[in-house]
Amino acid sequence: MVPSLLSVRSLLFSIFMLMAGSGFLATLMSLRLEAAGTTQLLIGLIGTAYYAGLTLGALRAGRIIERVGHIRAFTAFVSLFSASTLACTVWQEFGFWAVLRFIEGLSLAGVFICIESWLNERATPQTRGAILAFYMVALYAGQGAGQFLLDLGNRVPALPFIAASILLSLAVIPIALTRIPGPALGGATPLSFVRLYRISPLGIIGAAVTGVMLGGFYALGAIYAHGLGMGRPQTALFMSLVILGGVVLQIPIGRLSDRFDRRKVIIGTFAGTGLVSLVLGLLARRPDVVDTLGLLFGGLVFTLYPLCVAHTNDFLEPDQRVGASGGLVLVYSIGAAIGPIIAAMAMTRIGPGGLFYFLALAAAAAVGFGVWRQRVREPVPNEQQQPYQILPRTTPIAATLDPNTAEEG
Repeated sequence: MVPSLLSVRSLLFSIFMLMAGSGFLATLMSLRLEAAGTTQLLIGLIGTAYYAGLTLGALRAGRIIERVGHIRAFTAFVSLFSASTLACTVWQEFGFWAVLRFIEGLSLAGVFICIESWLNERATPQTRGAILAFYMVALYAGQGAGQFLLDLGNRVPALPFIAASILLSLAVIPIALTRIPGPALGGATPLSFVRLYRISPLGIIGAAVTGVMLGGFYALGAIYAHGLGMGRPQTALFMSLVILGGVVLQIPIGRLSDRFDRRKVIIGTFAGTGLVSLVLGLLARRPDVVDTLGLLFGGLVFTLYPLCVAHTNDFLEPDQRVGASGGLVLVYSIGAAIGPIIAAMAMTRIGPGGLFYFLALAAAAAVGFGVWRQRVREPVPNEQQQPYQILPRTTPIAATLDPNTAEEG
């Protein structure tokens, strides 16, 4: 296992640097636009532009990689991302930044496809789970650590964007110098949304609702924190705690879903997410307790997507799982593109707490749908349920890293 992990250390280091450089940009841009008097609806549209680019990139970037190879494509995608980040310092205007965020989403999708197909190439049945776990750690750790770069702009407003561009540029070096051969792109054609719904209605609806919730949070979570009177250091801490929480409860909740009817665990997790969101909305004037609740919120909401993937896999043949997981990633991404717009409308009408009131309502809708599905379909016997696996919500290629799909498919 150790030699296999050492063989991908350059890939893991690159993804950590990339997430450290890019993970805080949504927070930074939201705060800058709000300070400039931009409406929350327009700030939400910035988030929608990013997820639209991410979705399109997940569908189209593979063709570029196949044409020029992984290393050249990776370098091009990161260079484009770095350039668009620096371009943010040229002109702070909603339309311009929306275009840049679309480009950044498009570029990051290409980066994820390169990294994930490389990791899949290096993984064996014995090391696949460990490699996926370390990949997730690099993703979340980089994203969480990057939040603390927010405070760099107190004296020099352009400095956070410059720092992000530097980190992105440095992330190219380990890949450009790697001796790992470029693999063939793995994965399968994602299953259609109609077919996914017929196979697992709760799986696809749960993934979509999770996308709506996390898309809304990532786009406007910083505006919520700032509306509570938090400064940039406190806002960075709040955002990083939510991301940290996303790691803490993954294994305990996953194990529960392996032992009991997974639908009940999904419904319970949505219910818990909704309850915590409601409290965060009600306590919008109590920043002293928001950090703890943010940790709990992250711990619950981040488990929902892998729960939905595992539940969908319970109804699939082994050779269908990669395609289904890829389809669920796209469903999630579409939901994430819609979420910021609706969340922004809620905040405009209600105030900062409107973000979490909306998230609570979305979670309640998922709970209601899940309860209905329990009544019309028999549960999968526990011994036939597929093992829960922590998964990234990046591109369809990520499905090939899942040991439950790769070993059997």
